[in-house]
Amino acid sequence: MQIFDFLEDECFWGGSTDAGCDNPFDVNSCIKFDFRKECVNQTMPFYVSDKGRYIWSEKPFFIEFCNGKICIEGEGIIFEKAGNNLREAYLYAMKKHFPFDGKHLPDEFFKAAQYNGWIEFTYNPTQSGVLEYAGNVIKNGFHPGIFMIDEGYHGRYGNWEFDRAKFPDPKAMVDKLHEMGFKVMLWVVPTVCADGYDFNINTSPLLNPDGTSNEIFLRTAEGNVALVHWWNGYSAILDMRQECDRNFLDRQLKKLMSDYGIDGFKFDGGNVDMYSPDNLIGGTPRADHDPHEMNKAWNEFGRKYRFHEYKDTYKGGGKNCIQRLWDRQHSWTGNGINTIIPAAIVQGLIGHPFICPDMIGGGEWSVFSRIGGCRFSEELFVRMAQVSALFPMMQFSMAPWRVLSEKNLEAVKAAAELHYAMSDKIIELVRKSEVSGEPIVRCLEYNYPGEGYKYIKDQFMLGDDILVCPVVTPGIFEKEVVIPAGRWQDCDGKIYEGGVRTVVQTPLEKLVWMKKISD
Repeated sequence: MQIFDFLEDECFWGGSTDAGCDNPFDVNSCIKFDFRKECVNQTMPFYVSDKGRYIWSEKPFFIEFCNGKICIEGEGIIFEKAGNNLREAYLYAMKKHFPFDGKHLPDEFFKAAQYNGWIEFTYNPTQSGVLEYAGNVIKNGFHPGIFMIDEGYHGRYGNWEFDRAKFPDPKAMVDKLHEMGFKVMLWVVPTVCADGYDFNINTSPLLNPDGTSNEIFLRTAEGNVALVHWWNGYSAILDMRQECDRNFLDRQLKKLMSDYGIDGFKFDGGNVDMYSPDNLIGGTPRADHDPHEMNKAWNEFGRKYRFHEYKDTYKGGGKNCIQRLWDRQHSWTGNGINTIIPAAIVQGLIGHPFICPDMIGGGEWSVFSRIGGCRFSEELFVRMAQVSALFPMMQFSMAPWRVLSEKNLEAVKAAAELHYAMSDKIIELVRKSEVSGEPIVRCLEYNYPGEGYKYIKDQFMLGDDILVCPVVTPGIFEKEVVIPAGRWQDCDGKIYEGGVRTVVQTPLEKLVWMKKISD
């Protein structure tokens, strides 16, 4: 165990986006993480401080902030000074340890809002339902964008083909969606149902067409197909370190693209916990069983598809990839709207700038399906749309035209229209970040070091010159905002001289944001 002291008034950001609200960590923090065992959402073995220091290892480590100390256990720990502030330390460490690869990401992710049918359909999407939803996007004055058909369009896990009872003519559906202006993505996971015809075809020496019956799928030390527990039960799982497993999935995905015109895929699951040795059922892990490397291989596999999305990545910093916050609840607190900005700030500071803040209204479906459910709030839905509007991406699932009053629907449309209107600016920042690695969503401390802004978690900067001040608390229709140094113009044209705190009006239909017009 290595023990380090905080510098005076020092704060650290990093680790896992799941701990966004706990960031930044200071002498008063008392919290620990063991990335050797658990990595939730985007996780990096990296922390960076506003005093220009950073922590890094090539391997996952244990870290505890407590009693004014930083305690770390792991291999190859680097703890060094690399600048005088947060931005300098991040840029130095990023260029040294996880430089960005420059890969170009499609403009379509950032241009208009995205649409995902998950909350509307959960496990039961249908061709008619998808087309009706897409038609309502246009009918209600929203711009077409990427449309993700989530879980349930298929048959058994691992057999990625449309269920023809639900989707009688998938090519006609995709052609229609394309004609309407949408790109179409499908949900996939690395799990495979461990019984039935398709499983037998691949694991039988007499039937496997590639001669890989004794290799395909993750194996135990005994040579048997390993079973893992995941959110839908128990299944076999692909080990994407193996060529045969990559080929198994690649063939199916390419067929979906060639047969139906599918544009890309939402790669769900495959997280470190899913591959954990403790998660194996009825077998001993092999000597080469490494859940972190399996997760990295799963994520690297999907990046070759131009349209892709991930949400569970270990050590994915610097790899230009579309990332999403994991499922948020329809809630003001807990795992709700309050977490979105803090988590996004951490995403950027661990090398994941190309981010989507989950589904507007919340993507955690079970809160709507539990006995008693949750109370739907139009106010919360509107505020979540406003929080998302000036992120690199925004995504709808619960249909706003179904759940909102006419007045609140107009407020949500205004948020989506603002994103569309600002998309050239957002795409410009994406192009720069693909090479520079700089965060797109930034805390104020990143742009204005040492000005006392390090604990602000309900405002953010979009690049260098856009200040965004959403409301994330219920019943708040005026808000005190921090305006950094410089001259700023708000969305109504009002000019502010910076370096002040001021109270602004925030009626439900209004997202307060400002552009810096001079220093």
